[in-house]
Amino acid sequence: MAAADLPILIVGDVHGDLERLFSALKPYPADAWRTIFLGDLVDYAPFGVGALRYARDRANSAVLLGNHEVAMLWALRDPTRIGFWIGIGGQRHDLDELAKDPSLQEWLRRRPALIRLADKTLIQHCGNDAYATLVDKDDADPVASINARVQERLESGGEAELWDIMSGRNIFNTQVERLERWLEMTGSRRVVFGHNPHRSARPEIYFGGKAMNFDGAFSRQHRLYRRLSPPGATVAPLPTNLETLA
Repeated sequence: MAAADLPILIVGDVHGDLERLFSALKPYPADAWRTIFLGDLVDYAPFGVGALRYARDRANSAVLLGNHEVAMLWALRDPTRIGFWIGIGGQRHDLDELAKDPSLQEWLRRRPALIRLADKTLIQHCGNDAYATLVDKDDADPVASINARVQERLESGGEAELWDIMSGRNIFNTQVERLERWLEMTGSRRVVFGHNPHRSARPEIYFGGKAMNFDGAFSRQHRLYRRLSPPGATVAPLPTNLETLA
């Protein structure tokens, strides 16, 4: 079966907890699922680069750029940013490992910020419409334009702008008007994101399924990790319709 025909598995913020990721993915073999990682595979726990490599190499998978990947690339390019990056959970050995792997660096810089599926599901790292600052009014395809401009920023030292865009608080769980405008702008029917941890035992659903948060504070080294938060709060199949996860 072609990857485009497989059911979608969403993986929210992993934050370096590779061991827990392996366990969470056991029920979802790569040849039976199209897996989409929402970014923030790095920081907090010690295996961020390992998580990047695993996600890159897993069959039928796509990986989005998160704000922590942006911060890591920023620290790689500009050593004066290393202290900031470590302050948000960065692991120095991960940065050293990335510095020794140019092919991984290039792959990471080419990750999209947004993916729009054929069923008009929009997938992004944070539940915020700040990505719209990268769109011009004449852009025929805002999603493609945002992805192109994100790559331009990464190639030209524009990480500060991307950090601001991808680090904003999730708003789609409370501000339905902005959610509706964002869906209209991007030609989408619903949006999936992570970034700010929710407190439910499964991904949280808002406004009749038009917005979904798959960040369940997965990493055991995350400051918000709660032992009552099961892996299924972060790693779960994407519903096929605008519906509540069962």
